[in-house]
Amino acid sequence: MKKMILLLLVVLMGITSMAQFKNATLQAAGLTCAMCTKAINKALEQVAFIQSVKVDIKTSSFLLAFKEGATVDFDVMKKAVEDAGFSVAKLKVTGVFDKVEVQNDAHVQIDGKTFHFLNISKQTLQGEKAITLVDKDFVSAKEYKKYSAATSMACVKTGRAQNCCTKEGIAADTRIYHVTI
Repeated sequence: MKKMILLLLVVLMGITSMAQFKNATLQAAGLTCAMCTKAINKALEQVAFIQSVKVDIKTSSFLLAFKEGATVDFDVMKKAVEDAGFSVAKLKVTGVFDKVEVQNDAHVQIDGKTFHFLNISKQTLQGEKAITLVDKDFVSAKEYKKYSAATSMACVKTGRAQNCCTKEGIAADTRIYHVTI
């Protein structure tokens, strides 16, 4: 009975967790020239929820500002970069959080998305905070290996809800974003 009540509380907390993602820093891999940068810049500017794109050529990074109130989709940004012929090397997203409780190796629903936090201490996200996506297609293979070793949950391999997640009430095959702070 205690487990059922705890599960219900976790689910209810997940439903009420609020955040508004406002900007991101996306580092691309495979850039060799200004034309590469231009291709990614053009692709990102076409993404509906991105308000503006600024390029930092020294770090091969793109500073993205999101439209206020827009629903941000990290996979859409990744696809835009891939469609331009490149890959994402790092994606760090800044959001404004309102008392979102997070802990290591746990799933939390934020702004309609499910996040699995890795290598963090238990904390409450309040105000502006940056999280880094550590899924397979958002970091280098070496970094992914490091973060995926931090959990025994199967969702880290697929990015989709597995038995580990569905036990927590998450619908099967739901997209799970693995993140760290």
